[in-house]
Amino acid sequence: MPTPSAPPPPPHPPADGLFSAARRNLTALGRALARPSHPPTPPLAGARQRWKRAVPYVVVVALGAVLIPITSVDLANQYALNGGLVALLTLAQAGPLLMLAHRPLQAWWIVFPAQIVGALLVLGREEGQGAAWPWTPPGVITYLFVLLALGLREQRRALIAVWLATAAAGFGLYLTASTHGSDNSILVLVLSAIVLVIGAAIRERGDAQRLLAEQETISEGERARRTLLEERTRIARELHDVVAHHMSVITVQADSAPYRLSGVGDEVREEFASIAASARESLAEMRRLLVVLRSDGTEGERAPQPGLDRLQQLVEATVRSGLPVELSLPAGLGNVPQTVDLSAYRIVQEGLANVVRHAPGARTRVAVSSDGAHLTVLVVNGPPERTGSTRAPVETSGTGHGLVGMRERVRLTGGTLDTGPLPDGGFRVAARLPLPPATAPASAPSAPPASPASPAPPVPPALPEDPP
Repeated sequence: MPTPSAPPPPPHPPADGLFSAARRNLTALGRALARPSHPPTPPLAGARQRWKRAVPYVVVVALGAVLIPITSVDLANQYALNGGLVALLTLAQAGPLLMLAHRPLQAWWIVFPAQIVGALLVLGREEGQGAAWPWTPPGVITYLFVLLALGLREQRRALIAVWLATAAAGFGLYLTASTHGSDNSILVLVLSAIVLVIGAAIRERGDAQRLLAEQETISEGERARRTLLEERTRIARELHDVVAHHMSVITVQADSAPYRLSGVGDEVREEFASIAASARESLAEMRRLLVVLRSDGTEGERAPQPGLDRLQQLVEATVRSGLPVELSLPAGLGNVPQTVDLSAYRIVQEGLANVVRHAPGARTRVAVSSDGAHLTVLVVNGPPERTGSTRAPVETSGTGHGLVGMRERVRLTGGTLDTGPLPDGGFRVAARLPLPPATAPASAPSAPPASPASPAPPVPPALPEDPP
């Protein structure tokens, strides 16, 4: 019988060339410019105080009240445009400032083409040859405020697309009128990059601070949940050690009383049987209660727990929040159990959260190392920075729950924890967690053959099942 031939291998996908990659990136940039990455809600919309929620509106109204008349006067005097063009260009170049609180990207789509149209209108006029071109001075200020609002709200891809569009427009206008003596397109391009970087840095730092606050909230919730579970476990242990033990004794005594006592009548036997049945029913109820108390109610949670592989993300989020942190994490730590892995991550997380709360701006060092038998976790911070730009500590006196939680995690793994202040005003957290020995699997010893003449051991009588 002939052997069937193997199917031909699938054709290789075509290689991603330079032009296709550029086209894909340009498409992504165009989509970033077409769709805002945030809902049309102003900044500080979630603030509790009413005056904070009103700050964005006050700022945009003040900018419009100042720049709209300045733009109108500048277009009329410096560039000698007639009244109709002045009104239209003023409305298009400075009017969208009122949109910055809600829709900065849409405002840019109005201001940017209006600036280009205005530059083309004054290109051939002799009256405006001595003035700045292609960006009018009020137009430069307006455009920078629009870019600052974009940097505070939009993602990096949209900001890169906006800057590239600004550079392309300036280069095109420069080629259109290369003999213009007051070209300021290079200045606008540099200022645009600076403003966009500043806005993006402020936005990313705010995102990092919110992420860190969420992690602190999660840590507080975990501590409260752990306290509740410990109390429930303590109650379950008391019930098991005291109540269940005595109920088991009552059951055994009630079952064996008719056989241990002579002259027991039928009514007494029935009474003892009733007592034993009630005791067994109570033991069954006790088992169900112990299961409820010892259950943490998380059987449905299957999300992976964080570990050492996510320390880099944790440190990066902390650095973006304004805390200088150095991480030393060697590659290939070996076999780290899940309990030790999670405990090490939580210790570093709690240590960094304490530095952010009590010593803002302090230089911090996080080091994780292993000698094969133990995993060492070290979080050391210096004194808080005493500069005018450093914010005050979030908390001046802690509750100590963070250090208690660290000790509980270290004690759970069988390790040691050393914490305390440093002479220079800093603080140190050092944990030493044991690791399992790397041993080769050994073969099981063979059992000796049983002697056929040896009698089987007697089977003891069955006792009532003790609850777990």
